[in-house]
Amino acid sequence: MYEDVKPEDAKPRRRYDSRRRQAQAAQTRHEILGAAHRLFLERGYAGTTLASVAEGAGVVVETIYRAFGGKAGLFKAVVEAAVAGGAARAERSPEQRPAIQAVIAEADPRRQLELYAATQPGIHARIGPLFRVLAEAAAADPELAEVSRQMDEQRLAGMGRFAQLLADRGALRPGLSVDEARDVLWTLNSHAVHDLLVVRRGWPPGRYRDWLSATLARTLLPDDGPSPS
Repeated sequence: MYEDVKPEDAKPRRRYDSRRRQAQAAQTRHEILGAAHRLFLERGYAGTTLASVAEGAGVVVETIYRAFGGKAGLFKAVVEAAVAGGAARAERSPEQRPAIQAVIAEADPRRQLELYAATQPGIHARIGPLFRVLAEAAAADPELAEVSRQMDEQRLAGMGRFAQLLADRGALRPGLSVDEARDVLWTLNSHAVHDLLVVRRGWPPGRYRDWLSATLARTLLPDDGPSPS
């Protein structure tokens, strides 16, 4: 019977659409991150189960394990999405994000620090509630404590790249090493400092932004550095 089927009568195979599959996978990842973000804030880290995240995202638990490796990895991805300003932005490296590209492209080091400081109030406002969840849970969860250490190391490395950029352009204060500049950036830009000034002392975000920009400039740049354009 098979010899009676003509080639032109056979149903053509559907061409594999890799872009569509990638888009679907990205959408699933975004839905998981959104559900996890909401639940971590509502229930805390210990009170959030992967089953509840899976239910909120409309997926099975195995999908979360494949994408994030477990609850600690999922929490880390939620924080990274908050830092970036959304799950889609988090898929790009920091250097590919428009705000960071603007900082890198700026030739005036004082204006560079102004642009950088302008990104920080929003980032800290987004990650603050998650960091409070992290602080409460990390003491009792070694896996989450390791995630906290990794995020600190990543931020330190990012500040090191920024310090090196300033050094390569001859912008650092004489006698200030790249490592010292990195540590200044890492400390002054920390969420702990933002929390002290904005949350506990009630500084408006704009005041914090201006203070951060001015303090970084005084600490990192020469006294006779160029004025912002």
